[in-house]
Amino acid sequence: MPPALDDPIDRRLAAALRQDGRATLRTLAQISGLSVSAVQARVRRLEADGVIKGYAALVDPESLGLPLAALIAITPRDPEHEYDIPEKLAELPEVEACHSVAGEDSFVLFVRVNGPTALEELIREVRRRTNTSTRTTVVLQTFFDRGPQPRH
Repeated sequence: MPPALDDPIDRRLAAALRQDGRATLRTLAQISGLSVSAVQARVRRLEADGVIKGYAALVDPESLGLPLAALIAITPRDPEHEYDIPEKLAELPEVEACHSVAGEDSFVLFVRVNGPTALEELIREVRRRTNTSTRTTVVLQTFFDRGPQPRH
């Protein structure tokens, strides 16, 4: 588990990189008030510590042919095998996230597919692989999706 960001400069750097993963060291130096070499050392440490997990382009899902998003809640039929469910689903490319949750369900999946037929096929495959019952909620519209925000 990565360390907590207790240092205000580290939090500022993390927030800036979260906003723009392509920010230059010079820009980060201006934001933090540090020298470019000091910023570079801090960013490398944040990467090594696992605080910064990587850098990626945010691509519009519709441009990839994946306009339909859904949440699939999973309830195991056999509680003895509950914790192998994430492993059984990890290789399905449609599953973007698998969350262990409290409450009636054990897991909630966030998935993206190209349409209703593909969603139905995915639900069948999830049930087949995991011996579970499912409840699915289709996402009609996403107003914002910003992920975790560092506290200042």
